[in-house]
Amino acid sequence: MKKGNFVNLTNARPGVYEKVIKKIKESSICPFCPEHIKNIHKNPINEKKYWLVTDNMYPYKSTKKHLLIIHKKHIEHFNDLTEEACIELFNIIRDENKKFNIEGGTFLMRFGNSKYTGASVSHLHCNLLQSDPDHPEYEKDKGVMTRIG
Repeated sequence: MKKGNFVNLTNARPGVYEKVIKKIKESSICPFCPEHIKNIHKNPINEKKYWLVTDNMYPYKSTKKHLLIIHKKHIEHFNDLTEEACIELFNIIRDENKKFNIEGGTFLMRFGNSKYTGASVSHLHCNLLQSDPDHPEYEKDKGVMTRIG
């Protein structure tokens, strides 16, 4: 079991999500490591060789779809990815785009020191997002906003 400081409260969005991250911080476990994610994250998980794919339990405001793609091994930096993991990642993005008929979206990978990434969890992961321009809180001049760095 990996123990340490795996979450960054500074980057947690206020409200329920911030409370969840605070509780995880107190437990000193990585919420994205496979031995913990299925207990912490209740949404269905699609497991590949190198990656876990799941709906984000706390999606960004005004998104139609917000998937998390989480590396199964605890690594924190892009440079630690194998070529095979990179290929699988891009196949996942393509497959999920087709599966959910994502007409346009954003792919965001958070890696390295969370002080610079805006991530709340220090475990290599990606966000695949489709905005919802019809959502009542969608701001057409901003689109989907997230804190980076």
